[in-house]
Amino acid sequence: MAGGGGGGRGGGWWGGGRRDAAREDARAAREAAQESFYELDSAQRDALLAVETVKSAGEPATSRRVEQDFADLTARIDQVTVAYLGALDAVDLDSAEVDPGAVARARQQLDQAKRELDAKRAELGTFVSRLQPLVEHAEAQLIRVTPAVERAKQALLAATTALEQARGAGLRADDLAARLAELAPELTRLNQGVSQHGVPATLQRAEDVARRAEEVRAEAVRLPERAGEIDRRVGTLRTRIDALENRAGTVDPALSDLRRRFSLACWQDLQHVPAQTADAVRNARARLTEAVRARDEQRWADATAAIGTVRALLDTAEGSVSAVNERLRQLNEVQRDPQQEIERARFALRDAQRLAMAGRQAPDPRHAGPLDAAVARLDRAVASLEDAGRHPDYWAFLTELVAVRETAAEVVTMIRGH
Repeated sequence: MAGGGGGGRGGGWWGGGRRDAAREDARAAREAAQESFYELDSAQRDALLAVETVKSAGEPATSRRVEQDFADLTARIDQVTVAYLGALDAVDLDSAEVDPGAVARARQQLDQAKRELDAKRAELGTFVSRLQPLVEHAEAQLIRVTPAVERAKQALLAATTALEQARGAGLRADDLAARLAELAPELTRLNQGVSQHGVPATLQRAEDVARRAEEVRAEAVRLPERAGEIDRRVGTLRTRIDALENRAGTVDPALSDLRRRFSLACWQDLQHVPAQTADAVRNARARLTEAVRARDEQRWADATAAIGTVRALLDTAEGSVSAVNERLRQLNEVQRDPQQEIERARFALRDAQRLAMAGRQAPDPRHAGPLDAAVARLDRAVASLEDAGRHPDYWAFLTELVAVRETAAEVVTMIRGH
């Protein structure tokens, strides 16, 4: 009896010990599987971050391929996770009533789940390693985003400040304000970040915003300068118009003197100068008024064009007024001493002839021909002046002598060119 009883107690003790050991082993397998699950979950989050990094800065085709590869891997991980959760819930290892066979099966399932979880974590590691060059490239791109966006924001701030200063100086700058307002939606998109728009689009947008904002800023800064420059030009031109109007008063007396003392051929081409000068003064004042109005309305191109027209009108009119007085001066001089002009022309011809003969027995026909023709032309001009009587055409005489001197100068240039 005692032996039998002892055997029963011994058998019960050993059997209970084995069950407890099996349960502890199963619990250890559960903990190990849980640890693998947590490590896999952490690895999956790291892999997802790498994928998102590549997507944010990579080429579309590359991003799509990486995203698809990760989706396929995630699907396989999900299958393993489902199996793990099933093994975890299959048996309550903390229950005192659990069947030893169920404990053994649970341990096997948990061990298998751990192996599969570890295998998928290794697969994730391989995937991330393969992705690393793309991640590094993407990170290099991402590093550029923050300073680029900051530059764009600073450019917008500078443009806004310059615009406010221009308006403070009394300049409306409506077109610049409209251009600056167009950048507001772009700033909103920049603030949304690369997660929504990606690195390439964000960088391009930041550079575009910075460039356009800088253009607005530069133009806003120039506005007071442009206004001041136009004001100075208007003032200068107004002074020139007044001066021209005063000088125009000398034209009629000069023309009267020309008509009284010289033949018709000497002044007939100048008869239109008084009327043309009066028209030029009138038109110049009208266009200058247009320039001032355009400046006040900040139509800078129109103001500049009007100023250019005024300047052209004044240049032409001033030249005409000067021509009348210069004609009278030249005719007075040649009337007083025509021989002086003749000697000037002869001196120019002799100088050219000496140069043409230098080091030669005979001149080059290319030089001699024009010079001989010029000598004949001079002789004819002198003869016509002597034969003209009381009212010679001094202007035609002067024109001929100028042509003679020009021919001599052309021959000298030709000789020296060789």
